[in-house]
Amino acid sequence: MENTILNTDFNFPGQTDVYHGKVREVYTINNELLVMIVSDRISAFDVVMPKGIPYKGQVLNQIAAKFLDATNDIVPNWKIATPDPMVTIGKYCEPFKVEMVIRGYLSGHAWREYRAGKRVLCGVEMPDGMKENDKFPTPILTPTTKADVGHDEDISREEILAQGLVSEEDYLLLEKYTREIFQRGTDIAADMGLILVDTKYEFGKDKDGNITLIDEIHTPDSSRYFYMDGYSDRQDADQPQKQLSKEFVRQWLISNGFQGKMVSKYQIWMSLS
Repeated sequence: MENTILNTDFNFPGQTDVYHGKVREVYTINNELLVMIVSDRISAFDVVMPKGIPYKGQVLNQIAAKFLDATNDIVPNWKIATPDPMVTIGKYCEPFKVEMVIRGYLSGHAWREYRAGKRVLCGVEMPDGMKENDKFPTPILTPTTKADVGHDEDISREEILAQGLVSEEDYLLLEKYTREIFQRGTDIAADMGLILVDTKYEFGKDKDGNITLIDEIHTPDSSRYFYMDGYSDRQDADQPQKQLSKEFVRQWLISNGFQGKMVSKYQIWMSLS
């Protein structure tokens, strides 16, 4: 674990703010630039685990940089440069208070809701008769609120508009961009023998008012991937899918009685320390 970077504490020239997130530190320079330094921390259910994973940060940062470059013809993004494997420098944007989650398969949170008997998620109907990891007829959008503290919450398009979190004009663009980026990510993943199962995107507006893709995209921290080889056979045999994501962490926590709101962050931290 000697190569694990868990925290940074810099003071850059012109620094006007710093945000210590669950897995990264973001330094604001002159209210114009962001210096995002990823760590090797890992979180689940909005709780940061007490130990990190060596080199996790640089792997995620490099994946995100590749996908930001591969999708900038669809929507502008915040990235300016990646001067270090663990650092991205980009333009400051005012973030929307929602995250755009898109799901191509009935997995993770969607499956847990479905298994509990729900057939509507974020205002979107899910077909009857599905089983875990089945593919949806078309990908569904299940946005969440972007919480400053605590848990993000499921929210529907109607609720987003009613609460004035995003204007209707902007929200329609967010939906359009989300579907197009997800399709691009799906195509790239397929070339690598992977299935992009679900993911989330964050957007903001730059100083000129342009909608901009921000944060990381298509990493195993923000997304879920299945291995394409053997997917159908495993589904037919009702076997778990072989996947690339941090779902194994969530499943371990669930099996040991930890699931977000069910216990406090302090309980999880103390139990894992």
